[in-house]
Amino acid sequence: MPTSLVKSRHAALGLLSYSIKTLKFIGQTIALNWRLSRRSSDADDSLTPYGIDREHAHARALQLVPDDFFWDCTDELAPFGSDEGDTALDDYRQWRRQHPKARLKRCLRWVIEEVGEMKFADYDVQLLNKEIISKQMDDADFDSDQFIYTLDVSVIATVFGQLVDEGGVDFVAKFYGEIALRRQIIYSELSTQWPHRAERIRNLCRLLKILAIANEPT
Repeated sequence: MPTSLVKSRHAALGLLSYSIKTLKFIGQTIALNWRLSRRSSDADDSLTPYGIDREHAHARALQLVPDDFFWDCTDELAPFGSDEGDTALDDYRQWRRQHPKARLKRCLRWVIEEVGEMKFADYDVQLLNKEIISKQMDDADFDSDQFIYTLDVSVIATVFGQLVDEGGVDFVAKFYGEIALRRQIIYSELSTQWPHRAERIRNLCRLLKILAIANEPT
């Protein structure tokens, strides 16, 4: 192949890569601006603040979770920093306003059945089989982004949303939070080409420790 043609191909590929990165950055910026504007508009309509921040958090949550990443609304590796986590937190708060005295398990049932399109009873330790998770990730007919990542992130945000707002987590709900965290650790371990894999796993392991020592809400 002529040298000039090789150089042209390399230049084209470089331009394509740059364009993809630029579009991704623009998309992330648009999403962040939308979420921040939504936070401002929702604050006018309700006494409940939108999004995650230390200012409105329960004192016990602040004491239990001093980690900066946890409170970062822009960190995709944090419980509420992704679009999925942010949406799940907002959904939880809306549910809580409608069911102020209900146990969190009721909300988790709704999340698992709606987001995961599965029976609530099936969200169990059986989901932590690494071989099955690997096959699901490789299966073109299985939407692992939706039925593993989005589902687990939604469960995690719901469980930790209660911790943030109420200072604790219902004892029964902790089981589902642990399933979600442990499956996401496996999911991240299997995502060997993901550059943020190690940081994501560290965050998830930290959340497991926090969940283990979280008491019932007061």
